[in-house]
Amino acid sequence: MHDTTAMLIELGAIILGLGLLGRLAGRVGFSPIPLYLLAGLAFGHGGILPLQASEEFVATGAEIGVILLLLLLGLEYSASELVTNLKTQYPSGAVDFVLNAVPGAVAALILGWGPVAAVALAGVTWISSSGVIAKVLGDLGRLGNRETPVVLGVLVIEDLAMAVYLPILTALLAGVSLAGGAVTLLISLGTVGAVLYVALRHGRLISRAVSSDNAEMLLLVVLGLTLLVAGLAQELQVSAAVGAFLVGIALSGEVAEGASSLLTPLRDLFAAVFFVFFGLSTDPADIPPVLVPALLLAAATTLTKVATGWYAARRAGIRGAGRWRAGGTLVARGEFSIVIAGLAVGVEPRIGPLATAYVLILVVLGPLTTRYTEPLARRLTRRRPTEAALAPTATDTELAEPAADSAHANA
Repeated sequence: MHDTTAMLIELGAIILGLGLLGRLAGRVGFSPIPLYLLAGLAFGHGGILPLQASEEFVATGAEIGVILLLLLLGLEYSASELVTNLKTQYPSGAVDFVLNAVPGAVAALILGWGPVAAVALAGVTWISSSGVIAKVLGDLGRLGNRETPVVLGVLVIEDLAMAVYLPILTALLAGVSLAGGAVTLLISLGTVGAVLYVALRHGRLISRAVSSDNAEMLLLVVLGLTLLVAGLAQELQVSAAVGAFLVGIALSGEVAEGASSLLTPLRDLFAAVFFVFFGLSTDPADIPPVLVPALLLAAATTLTKVATGWYAARRAGIRGAGRWRAGGTLVARGEFSIVIAGLAVGVEPRIGPLATAYVLILVVLGPLTTRYTEPLARRLTRRRPTEAALAPTATDTELAEPAADSAHANA
């Protein structure tokens, strides 16, 4: 009885604290993720007041948080949109991978962490935060900008790449042989391909089977189906997160919209718990030794993300100012970087503190680069008239110019 009472008190304090931190972040105008991570550091092992009774419950809540993050992400995209993005954006996706994954892999090898940790840190530095970026674009009123579909296209490619990357990483972390890893990858690719095919051909039938006018029934069916598929995917070493993402893709239309509105508050709650749990599992004393590498990685991959967005927007025919806005928008890292680091800490414990410091830096810097990269670039080009003449910039009216393909703006 005493343990249950202590757990309720700790859980109540955690959730209340998260609510207050979220309100504070909203007033200041930036993502609450760094505050959640800092709260976890403060109340984790080696922190100010370590939690005891609720740690196991928080760990389970963190797993549900990752699953809901990926489910809601999948609900934002239809299978046809994913296929279209693959066909049009794959060169930008390839450039994104090379420019942003390589610095993480090289850093891990320089630090002497080994090849498996190099694969993990490559993922940490590669994937931008869809959640943070979508929120910042909405806050700045840029969902209708011409460069926004390009940004979303790069994010979709990254999300799809996770369906291949996470099973590979999971197999490597589990010490699976080369043959076993190949089988896992084939299962993953086969599963992704099958889900995309079924969603394209029979998506309406699936949505009709899940659909319900009763909000309670819809919530229970979608959540139950997601947890079931996530568990089966994890059993096959494909990754629970990928299973949840595929369930989201398979649902479309009114069902996807209804499920999204019902599950968003749950997602926000459990995602916050996930970030806190990651902070809880990181000893604050482990961060200072990796702070310099985190700062160097953050600086390098800020530049490479800006270059990625600039290249992708240039391919789409976006003018100068839009290219810089696209580049600055992609800088933020967040949920995926933490998910990857959380998987890898068993092989290389130091990757957790490094990823925490890295995400803290870029989740704060990301909204700033989204807002100020284009004005800064414009100011620099004005100081260099010869370069400005060679590279035309957009007029101020481009900020309000509608997207060429507004169908993508709702993501």
